[in-house]
Amino acid sequence: MSTQAAQPKKIILTGDRPTGKLHLGHYVGSLRQRVALQDSGEFEEIYIMIADAQALTDNFDNPEKVRRNIIEVALDYLSVGIDPAKTHIFVQSQVPELFEMTAYYMNLVTVARVQRNPTVKSEIAMRGFNNDIPCGFFTYPISQASDITAFKATTVPVGEDQLPMLEQTREIVRSFNRTYNTDVLVMPEALIPTDKASLRLPGTDGNAKMSKSLGNCIYLSDTPQDVAKKVKGAYTDPTHIHLEDPGKVEGNVVFTYLDAFCRDEHFAEYWPEYANLEELKAHYMRGGLGDVKCKKFLTKVLEETLAPIRARRAEYEKDIPAVYDILREGCAAARATAGATLHEMKDAMRINYFDDAELVAQQAAEYGKE
Repeated sequence: MSTQAAQPKKIILTGDRPTGKLHLGHYVGSLRQRVALQDSGEFEEIYIMIADAQALTDNFDNPEKVRRNIIEVALDYLSVGIDPAKTHIFVQSQVPELFEMTAYYMNLVTVARVQRNPTVKSEIAMRGFNNDIPCGFFTYPISQASDITAFKATTVPVGEDQLPMLEQTREIVRSFNRTYNTDVLVMPEALIPTDKASLRLPGTDGNAKMSKSLGNCIYLSDTPQDVAKKVKGAYTDPTHIHLEDPGKVEGNVVFTYLDAFCRDEHFAEYWPEYANLEELKAHYMRGGLGDVKCKKFLTKVLEETLAPIRARRAEYEKDIPAVYDILREGCAAARATAGATLHEMKDAMRINYFDDAELVAQQAAEYGKE
């Protein structure tokens, strides 16, 4: 009678660097998907990491920036609906097992392999690093492998630009399991957003990426006044000068945001002149529709999403010690899981010297003969 091997538990690992408050780009690209996955009931465990150690690789001279944003990111997680009863929220630096695992994985990866990683290459170029690149930053793909494998994550939600990082992890899993003749490490799979509206949201200035340094973000914690002001100044179609001019929706931030947030019900409530977004786009493209009206509509649509997020955040802000308790409990759960994986790894590597009674007995007998 044949038996099938037990399937690994379905586990998610994901996270963010705490270098600032989270914004609409984070919400569209990952946060709302995390809430949906958390509430789907398909996963036995979900771990969300505040990656402060990774953030320090290029903020090592400004740890206060990372320190003060731990609570900001935690508040943003809780405000969008991440439930600590269903999801472990933890701080990377408070799980030392991750760093020990990284040290072992470094022996399985060559410098040349890390240099070929296209994500690392683009990040190095973006930050202007030359030969003065910090080792911690250079090797962060290996650290990410530890973050993923420590929890035996089967699923890692990522954007397409992060696929090379996940492939690095998969190579490490294969190498470790082959080298030590084990199946301790679980092979993770990428979960990539399939709908266009869940891809990277551009900044309000039309730049391909929302960035605090560029000042083009709408933050989840922004006031209604801030949101309205930022939408009012958002990039549209520079050739759409007069009301009667035909307008372009491609590359137009207002319509990109509407793609991500607008539903047919919004028109019934806020702009019944149109049945859906396609009708609005068609009118804009043939001319006769101004940007101001579109921006006012977008502001109302965004407020419908942001108002409950803002309200939940206000409640959590009333008891910051309780938020730290949530993080503390998440870290304890993360340490327990990562510690168990590390123990299995050290058994497979045969560096479990004090737990190996057979080794002690064998050597005692061996030396006892002399």
